[in-house]
Amino acid sequence: MKKLLLVDDNALIRKMLRLALHRSFDLDEAENADQALAKILIEKPDGIVLDVMMPGSMNGFQLCERIKDDPALKDIYIALVTACGQVADRELGFALGANAYYVKPFSPMDISDHLIEALTSEENS
Repeated sequence: MKKLLLVDDNALIRKMLRLALHRSFDLDEAENADQALAKILIEKPDGIVLDVMMPGSMNGFQLCERIKDDPALKDIYIALVTACGQVADRELGFALGANAYYVKPFSPMDISDHLIEALTSEENS
C-alpha cells in the first residue's frame, strides 16, 4: 500500500481527508511543515497532501520547493490543498513542483480519486 502524508494545521480537514483516503493508502499526518519534513526525511512517503498556509518556519509552498529540490525526495507526488485560489498562487504551486492543486473548499473524494489514479499509474509505468 502506498504511503501518503496529510499535512494541514486544521484537524478537521485532516480527518475529512483521512476518511476519504484510509482504505487506499497507508496514512500519516503532520500539523505543520516542520513536523512534515521530519517525517518525510524518515519515511519518504509516495505522496503528500499539503496545505499552503500553516504556522511554523515554513509554509506549504516552501516545503514543496524544498522537497522538489532534494534529489532523494523530488519524486514524491505533492497535491497542494489551499485557500489560496488566485491564478498566481496556482502558477506558483506548479512552478515549485506541485503535481496537483486543489482550492478549499474541496471534495475529499475528488482528491482520493485523483491520488489513486496518479499513484497507481506511476506504479504501472
